[in-house]
Amino acid sequence: MNLTGINIREKEFHNNLHSSGNPRSQNKYYKALNNLYEDFLIFLKNKTPNKNVLDFGCGNGVYSEKVITFNPSKLTAIDISDKAIEIAKSKNHSKINFKVENCENTKFNSNSFDIIYGVGILHHLSLNKAVKEAERLLKKDGNLIFIEPLGTNPIINLYRKFTPNSRSDDEHPLTFDDVRYFRSLFSKVEIHYYGFLTLVFLPFYKSAKNSKIFSFLSKIDKALFTVPFLKFLAWSVLIKAEKN
Repeated sequence: MNLTGINIREKEFHNNLHSSGNPRSQNKYYKALNNLYEDFLIFLKNKTPNKNVLDFGCGNGVYSEKVITFNPSKLTAIDISDKAIEIAKSKNHSKINFKVENCENTKFNSNSFDIIYGVGILHHLSLNKAVKEAERLLKKDGNLIFIEPLGTNPIINLYRKFTPNSRSDDEHPLTFDDVRYFRSLFSKVEIHYYGFLTLVFLPFYKSAKNSKIFSFLSKIDKALFTVPFLKFLAWSVLIKAEKN
């Protein structure tokens, strides 16, 4: 497996992270993105039955375990971290094919998968290489869907600056140019933005599920993000694309 310097550093960072068994400090904030993850899983639940699916940067298989319940015909899950794949395999999910692979340059044949998905993977990679590789691997009319952090909100970026140990040196939350890059490869692209007021008012709700406060805040966020010059406030983005 040919690896760049960035690939090697990311591999080492995530091997250490998974070996430690300690959750990342920012995990406590993810409830602010509950509607993002719900939309992501609803899409996969509707699209993956009887399809050949690739989990692109699977980590220790958290989302692979969810997607296999949606009855794909085949689910392959790849990650550059051999420690993450070791942990994923130890869970004995015989229907999931876990493999150590570099998402920028896999060994799979072109036009192999109906669905490719990933959660927080592209900002660890050369985005151009990774997205081109995903496009190569997709069959005609195949779909991809990714959850990624945005690097456009200056307050969130300030938090990132003051918590360097929570992330790898080479992480690069997406810019609007990165998001637009998908449109250069795919004719059908949808971009959805999440996480401003749900993050600002995080202390006011214990859990997003069944929370009237969260529901209200997420609706306001959705309205705000229909205004183009306010999209920079979002914490994360959901990217959907179809290969023609």
